Amino acid sequence: MPVTKYIFITGGVLSSLGKGIATASLGLLLKLRGFSVTALKFDPYINVDPGTMNPYQHGEVYVTDDGAETDLDLGHYERFMGITTSRLNNTTAGQVYYEVIQRERKGYYLGKTVQVIPHITDEIKRRMTIFDGQYDIVLIEIGGTVGDIESLPFLEAARQLCLERGSQNTLTLHLTYVPYVRSAEEVKTKPTQHSVKALMESGIRPDILLCRTEQRLSREIRSKIALFCNVDEEAVIEALDVETIYEVPHMFARRGLDTIVLRKLGLQGKPLRMERWNRFVQRIKNPRYEVTIAFVGKYTQYRDSYKSILEALTHAGAVANARVHIRWISAEELSLDGVVSNALEGVDGILVAPGFGSRGVEGKIAAAGYARRQNIPYLGICLGMQCAIIEFARNVCGWPDAHSAEFARTAHNVIDLLPEQRKVKQKGGTMRLGAYPCVIRKGTKAWEAYRQELVYERHRHRYEVNPDFLPTLQQHGLLVSGTSPDGRLVEIAELRHHRWFVGVQFHPEFKSRVPEGHPLFVHFVRAALRYRQQRQAIATEVAQGA
Repeated sequence: MPVTKYIFITGGVLSSLGKGIATASLGLLLKLRGFSVTALKFDPYINVDPGTMNPYQHGEVYVTDDGAETDLDLGHYERFMGITTSRLNNTTAGQVYYEVIQRERKGYYLGKTVQVIPHITDEIKRRMTIFDGQYDIVLIEIGGTVGDIESLPFLEAARQLCLERGSQNTLTLHLTYVPYVRSAEEVKTKPTQHSVKALMESGIRPDILLCRTEQRLSREIRSKIALFCNVDEEAVIEALDVETIYEVPHMFARRGLDTIVLRKLGLQGKPLRMERWNRFVQRIKNPRYEVTIAFVGKYTQYRDSYKSILEALTHAGAVANARVHIRWISAEELSLDGVVSNALEGVDGILVAPGFGSRGVEGKIAAAGYARRQNIPYLGICLGMQCAIIEFARNVCGWPDAHSAEFARTAHNVIDLLPEQRKVKQKGGTMRLGAYPCVIRKGTKAWEAYRQELVYERHRHRYEVNPDFLPTLQQHGLLVSGTSPDGRLVEIAELRHHRWFVGVQFHPEFKSRVPEGHPLFVHFVRAALRYRQQRQAIATEVAQGA
């Protein structure tokens, strides 16, 4: 059995520095050096998972193939490293405490006082080493900021694991912040010094410092940080802001991060080859074309709520050689009379995002109707598909009361709970979650994208298209192009006489990867690009005729 090496990634000074991107980037570099790698995320909040959390609190909920609702950083791991994660890759404090309490109630610790040390830390270590022997290297990202009371058990578990496995098999990488004070025109190292001090108070000495900064760090500054933080000078690595997150692996490679990591762990890998990755980055930075996509959602003030969709659009843009400009549109504003045409005028495509709750639903329905009437490329994801079907039922089938049972009980609930979901009482983890098979119908837009009869896509929803109304919907031009294998559930719906109008019940964004993207997003962006070019050609003809 191979000896698994463990790399712990911690963060200090402030949150949102990019530990997830740093972890994913390092993982990519180590994979390209020839090692088998996976990454784990440990979140210190007490929620069992983020599934019931407001997106404004946590950002998007990333769903794995096995139906786990997890942290969005797992999306970065999958997209950068090309791996498939599972519920084993994300642990929360809530899961840890729940497991320990369950064991205590069953008498597992009979006669003992259950304490944070050793019982909580032992459970954390068990989860940290769940892939022991299965991979060459396991990256462990510890959420939160060093100094947070919630993070202490996780840092203690990491300290114990480093002691037990030895310095030759463990390494700690600390991401910190080196601010530039514009009024003094100086880079300040004190926040980094305090952050490392707080980490060392937990018994952990960092081996490598990644320093987020707006300005390049001089040799003098890096030497100062190394001296005061007790690390090698070569291991003080600047992490500058970049145009796209997909530049980060190359930036780390230029600074020798992978080489330093492998040397400290006593490993020798094959030469680093990043040509394919770099070509992808160049297509993002220097595309030939551009398109504007209207992004209609209810959480548009917090972009991380739609992180995977935005990355999927970026991937698709690179494949289509087009820069995708996002026009952010609040679904609530579209609910107002007279707003829709002004808000959506001039866009090349319309994407209606997923979501829960009644807020903004009428705006999403209005956006779907505008795309249908104006023959504008449309992609509806989950609730975005359901809103498109509601709009179609109201304005094409002649059912003005058509709605989803999630929002109102009417005679025409074209979206409703199926019997198995009506029995559910508990909210957390009880939706239709994870990867399910979808049979694609030939001769459809979905078939043009996938070019295969059976695909597996990830779900996160309760409500389905009501089969009672399907015959009438289909008679009026709704095309069901993807279903569950038994034909009972609608997975993909299209409009027959539209340039590109596709709604999906699942979340294709979770399967988008570098550099090939996801076929539905790629075809959506290409349809938007064709629509833009056709409009430009018509405008040119009109101008020349005048």
